[in-house]
Amino acid sequence: MRLNRNLCDWRIWVCIAMLALWPRAASADTITPERIAVALSKLEALAQGAVADGAVPGLAIAVVHDDDVIFLRGFGHREAGKPDAVDADTVFQIASLSKPVSATVVAALVSDGTVSWDSKIADLDPAFRLADPYPTSQLTVRDLFSHRSGLPGTAGDDLEDIGYDRAEILHRLRFVPPSSSFRAGYSYSNFGLTEGAVAAAMPTGKPWEEVAEEKLYRPLGMASTSSRHSDFVKHADRAALHIKVDGAWAAKIERDPDAQAPAGGVSSTARDLSQWVRLILGNGVYAGKTLISADALDQTHVPLMTRGKNPVSGGESFYDLGWNVEFGRHGLSWGHAGAFSVGARTLVTIFPRERLGIVIIANAFPTGVPEGLSDSFADLVFEGAVQKDWVKAWDGIYAGMFGPVVEAAKATYAAPPSPARPSRPASAYAGRYANDFFGNAVVASAGDGLVLKVGPAGARSYSLAHYDGDLFLTFPDAETPDRPTGVSFVVGPDGKASAMTIGFLDENHLGTLRRVRD
Repeated sequence: MRLNRNLCDWRIWVCIAMLALWPRAASADTITPERIAVALSKLEALAQGAVADGAVPGLAIAVVHDDDVIFLRGFGHREAGKPDAVDADTVFQIASLSKPVSATVVAALVSDGTVSWDSKIADLDPAFRLADPYPTSQLTVRDLFSHRSGLPGTAGDDLEDIGYDRAEILHRLRFVPPSSSFRAGYSYSNFGLTEGAVAAAMPTGKPWEEVAEEKLYRPLGMASTSSRHSDFVKHADRAALHIKVDGAWAAKIERDPDAQAPAGGVSSTARDLSQWVRLILGNGVYAGKTLISADALDQTHVPLMTRGKNPVSGGESFYDLGWNVEFGRHGLSWGHAGAFSVGARTLVTIFPRERLGIVIIANAFPTGVPEGLSDSFADLVFEGAVQKDWVKAWDGIYAGMFGPVVEAAKATYAAPPSPARPSRPASAYAGRYANDFFGNAVVASAGDGLVLKVGPAGARSYSLAHYDGDLFLTFPDAETPDRPTGVSFVVGPDGKASAMTIGFLDENHLGTLRRVRD
């Protein structure tokens, strides 16, 4: 135990040394209340402009300086086309902004001695397995919160998409081949972090959602914050999720993220999150009382894994325990973004030396408004003027996330070969298929085509349209409804399909399911 503590201390001193050498645009002394007041007035105008221009339907912002909430306001509407306005108490789904919130919950458990960041998952949750025995035996809470377990980034997301619950998803991660050697590579994993949080809560004998309430939400008076989707939908004052449909924002899709609650399932308000930022800026002290020890919280902000450069500003970026740690144009910052591709965007940015933090939560995707407003505000505070159109720059990043993928898929399946090879009779493909990771799938006749059912009890159903030979197409993604993906069959000498590969489930090379003979 002493060795681990010394290693943590060593990393902290390295971080401090890096910070001391990093160039900074302004010192805390030059960031006067007057400059911040001017920055806030311009931030308000920028936020109003973003809503007026249709960049997002609605958003809410909280800014904290020292121990004071100095800005708290909503803009726009909870749902496009409806009159209900966003305010400081509108509840948003905050997506991956949940990760630093959950890291704070675990820091509270570390602070009271329930676990340590280096507690082994094998001790906390003996049933959990990775693909290989050595990483399974050595895996810690720290490994999972820093995304260095070797789990591929999307492992488990695919199971969630087809209806599996948290317990089943975490159990099936043992079938996923690693994307890197243990602790050698960074791979952002929703369900890896979820396991880290759930395991850390196990010594309490209570579910994660209850532990989060007891350790963080209730002590900070975050009455509208929850890690349960059922609590979110109970709020009348809640923001809908929006995607672009024919160029306009539309509330079309709902998202229940309970399976990955620690990683993406928190819902909250700007007012509640401002209290959390007060705790972070206070290094565990809130309203004059120490709620989390400084040592437990400090470790969430020590760079562990490199993430490369910020794609817009160019700052060096690292990941620690549920937080991005960045050395950028305004010095050291801690932060984290969140997104649901079906309609949410969120961001927290904290400048610890200046004791300044901003939270922006929005109800649409894709949009770079949260980063754009945050970067503009930082320029105003540190430089006195916005250096560039940051919203436009970040919009380009998010707009490009799906576009090239969709266009490539369309190009691949633009038209079948001429002449296209006919399909076999539906009976050649119909039947039950399975593998360890995805479980059972059923292919059945449906009118002139086929239908594929996957997930527990066939929870998700996809129409298959013939394309060429034994290749069929389906359109599985609600957020990219015009993106085709292939489902291909291997047919044996008996004229029956012996296996199928489901393209939209094959990212980790686990999408091939073999026929189960009756």
